[in-house]
Amino acid sequence: MKIALMDSGIGLLAAAAAVRRLRPDADLVLSLDPAGMPWGPRTPEDLTARAVAVAEAAAAHDPEALIVGCNTATVHALTALRERLEPDLPVIGTVPAIKPAAAGGGPVAIWATPATTGSPYQQGLIRDFADGVPVAEVPCWGLAEAVEHANQAAIDEAVLAAAALTPDDVTTVVLGCTHYELVAERIRGAVQRPDRAPLVMHGSAGAVAAQALRRIGARPEPEDASEGAVTVLLNGQPGLLPPPALAYAEGRLLQAVSPAR
Repeated sequence: MKIALMDSGIGLLAAAAAVRRLRPDADLVLSLDPAGMPWGPRTPEDLTARAVAVAEAAAAHDPEALIVGCNTATVHALTALRERLEPDLPVIGTVPAIKPAAAGGGPVAIWATPATTGSPYQQGLIRDFADGVPVAEVPCWGLAEAVEHANQAAIDEAVLAAAALTPDDVTTVVLGCTHYELVAERIRGAVQRPDRAPLVMHGSAGAVAAQALRRIGARPEPEDASEGAVTVLLNGQPGLLPPPALAYAEGRLLQAVSPAR
């Protein structure tokens, strides 16, 4: 089994680690765009063109599924990627987990990039899936960039700033950017109120990994003793995980890079 993941940077680590935990035997192809990152400030047309190039580099390695490990790329490029690659290669997007978060009753806060916060896309998800539960949209200025570079002081500053914008009565936080899942416990620590029930956190990595397996008709086998290979592509060329990736447990889990079988 071979599963590819794509992103501009290391936001794909959370989903890649989730795949690794569900199927330790799966070969992974991680396709990044260091020359074009970050994607967030780019026009939808430019972002889509770069996403297609990164996806095609991954597709050249003949994976059975491709995970778009980026919320922004899912918003702007998923349709184009599916038109280009499906049905031969199933493409799985990453969407904020608003529906399961709202099922808990809320109130809910969605932590997202400033570009996504208040966007028609996110507003549509809230309208379609929040089911009347109160939802606060929290812009996280600089957090994705700080996580990308593993800048610990900048991560702390951005997390505290976003926590200050999060209503006190929130019971659930949706991590609306894949980078945020790499610092989920730091976010929990900043938002958790000592006099309230434990905060519920909802990321997308686990659901995306499970959906990728479903799309190819595979079952989770977390007890499998074998370990799949990891191939890293940097703008289509074989490379290594960026050094900041190793600051996170998810990156260290994938540290051994070898040519995919």
